[in-house]
Amino acid sequence: MTQAASFFDKHVFFCCNQRAPGESCCNNFGATEIKNYAKDKIKALGLSGDGKIRINQAGCLGRCDDGPVLVVYPEAVWYTYIDKDDIDEIVDSHLVNGNIVSRLKLD
Repeated sequence: MTQAASFFDKHVFFCCNQRAPGESCCNNFGATEIKNYAKDKIKALGLSGDGKIRINQAGCLGRCDDGPVLVVYPEAVWYTYIDKDDIDEIVDSHLVNGNIVSRLKLD
């Protein structure tokens, strides 16, 4: 049995879960805003669409203590981030050039 190729070259999921006030979650760190920034950046670079890069919002990804988090498939590389500069680095290094950003990578 052969495995089908992924529809997208890279598929990025941002945890944008929002929990009750006082509970830890990625959206407490502006995850939705950062996801929108990443999506706009990928579009501006002409990297969105079939066979390219897809940015998606996800519910809880189960790594609240490491948040905010995103995961890049098909490599299954998990990242944390602080701001747009970190997202720029993940986009430029990993999504465009295939180089994992070690300083932001989660184990």
